Amino acid sequence: MRASYNDETGLIVRQLHNVGITKVAVFYQNDAYGKAGLDGVTLALEALKLKPVAVATVERNSVDVAKAVQTISAAAPEAVVQISAYKSCAAYIRAARKAGYGGGFYNVSFVGTQALADELGKEGAGVVVSQVMPTPYTNAKGISREFIEMVRKSNGAVSANFSSMEGYVAAKVMAEGLRRSSAKGGRDGLIAGLESISNQSFGGFNVHFSPTDHVASSFVELSMLTGDGRVRT
Repeated sequence: MRASYNDETGLIVRQLHNVGITKVAVFYQNDAYGKAGLDGVTLALEALKLKPVAVATVERNSVDVAKAVQTISAAAPEAVVQISAYKSCAAYIRAARKAGYGGGFYNVSFVGTQALADELGKEGAGVVVSQVMPTPYTNAKGISREFIEMVRKSNGAVSANFSSMEGYVAAKVMAEGLRRSSAKGGRDGLIAGLESISNQSFGGFNVHFSPTDHVASSFVELSMLTGDGRVRT
């Protein structure tokens, strides 16, 4: 259901380029997730005949970011793209600002937007996060209006955030795949049902599957954290 990391980092790099920012560094988690994000940023910069001015890592489940801050700050980037977990990203943001860095911070959606906002609090103001789901906070799309109404009816059992929105959209798509599955049912029937969902709009969120394409969406947009723990889209 998610757009790829290349889609997310591609949008981030294009946005930075559009506002004249060319000195971009990458802070990434030292695992497959982090390296996939690094590859995405590098590819997007290469398309603009650029490359990261610095790269630095943090180990998984660690907030030891001192060396990364030192490495990246020495290159004086205008923006830092972060591909890591929310605690290490928050630790990096705090440490970099304490060290005098005044540029921007950009994250991909896997960071956990609300978790990052909660971790940073007032220090989150201005941090950008790419999103692969429609906003769960406003009535921008039909799927958002539907989701917000369902959250209201849950009487507090469900919180409105991008993670719960993703679960809601995935459930709707799965239900549609089941509806379309063959009478014999089973695994193959479900796969056939899902693969028959071609360019269908779920309240303005377009989904496309086929027998040769199992990536349902390329939707990406940018959001920004505010100083009161909220998310602007």
